Amino acid sequence: MNQHLRPDPVPFIDVASQRRRLGPSIDEAVARVLAHCQFINGPEVTQLEAALAAFSGAKHVVTCASGTDALLMVLMARNVGRGDAVLCPSFTFCATGEAVALTGATPVFVDVDDATFNIDVNSLKRGIATAKRLGLKPRAVIPVDLFGQSADHDAIGTVAEAEGLFVLDDAAQAFGASYKGRRLGTFGLVTATSFFPAKPLGCFGDGGAILTDDAELAETLRSIRVHGQGSDKYDNVRLGLTGRLDTIQAAILIEKLKIFEDEIAARNLVAQRYAQGLGNVVTVPYVASGATSVWAQYTIRLPAGTDRNAFAAVLKAQGIPTAIYYPKSMHQQTAYRDYPVADGGLPVCEKLSDDVISLPMHAYLDEPTQERIIKAVRGAVST
Repeated sequence: MNQHLRPDPVPFIDVASQRRRLGPSIDEAVARVLAHCQFINGPEVTQLEAALAAFSGAKHVVTCASGTDALLMVLMARNVGRGDAVLCPSFTFCATGEAVALTGATPVFVDVDDATFNIDVNSLKRGIATAKRLGLKPRAVIPVDLFGQSADHDAIGTVAEAEGLFVLDDAAQAFGASYKGRRLGTFGLVTATSFFPAKPLGCFGDGGAILTDDAELAETLRSIRVHGQGSDKYDNVRLGLTGRLDTIQAAILIEKLKIFEDEIAARNLVAQRYAQGLGNVVTVPYVASGATSVWAQYTIRLPAGTDRNAFAAVLKAQGIPTAIYYPKSMHQQTAYRDYPVADGGLPVCEKLSDDVISLPMHAYLDEPTQERIIKAVRGAVST
């Protein structure tokens, strides 16, 4: 009897293949923590911070509990609060604006570049003017290195310096990427990143880190990380959080960092194959001159008039998952729609939210499987 078998599902992000590759080393790293029982601020935390500093080129690294905490801790350390404005792109994950709002400050949303999806400097300038017109004090800009590609840090830095703003780079999706030969973690005053499991460098739970060359800021962040403690744990000198990275997660990340360079190279090969196979049927990602990407996502834009839901359904029927990052930009979401946007609106953010869709992307996507995805995409677009 002939049976119509469903095709094997393709992983969107293949953590399992990485787990098999690292297997014994991860098991042994976790076992060491279970043996010494220093589950909070164990030696692996300090070791990881040193390894991340060496990898990125940053002088100081402060690990923390999540990428969101990383953003929030920096804003707290800089005393950002009510009456202040922080400029951030709207086409990004909500944590960027959420951290600002949690301090009592006002996120002012700005538009992004049509090609790179990263912050548009002209919209940033208009956003600063908007903030001032509303009686807010612009304090900072949070560029996001979206989907793995570094933002235009020279242009952003020039505007920030002229306006007296500090730059908090949100590299949650792009740790490991470079801009003009320097790795992220060394631009602006400070960089925040995330080790959520789906990130290019992810742990087995939540985790994050803050990178800076400012020793005083790093010391303040270490205090905020543990309830704002001073020289004595029961003499808290500022408001803080429970923002520590667990020792077990640090141990896992130490092992993952050892293969991270190789995985970045593999992700770039996957991106090249996608571009070659799809570049004449959809809009494939554009990497700006001087920038690199670690390909946290491979996000395409569908041709005008394409039914995105129908496109996704066609791929799903063939065992190929897709995801939409982001169906609503932040200024369109219920919690954030009352916050100001840059004069002139955010037309690019809104258009992207209507037509982007992301394909499977990870370091273990083999060529035959990727050819299957490419064939399915081409077929779905042509129907």
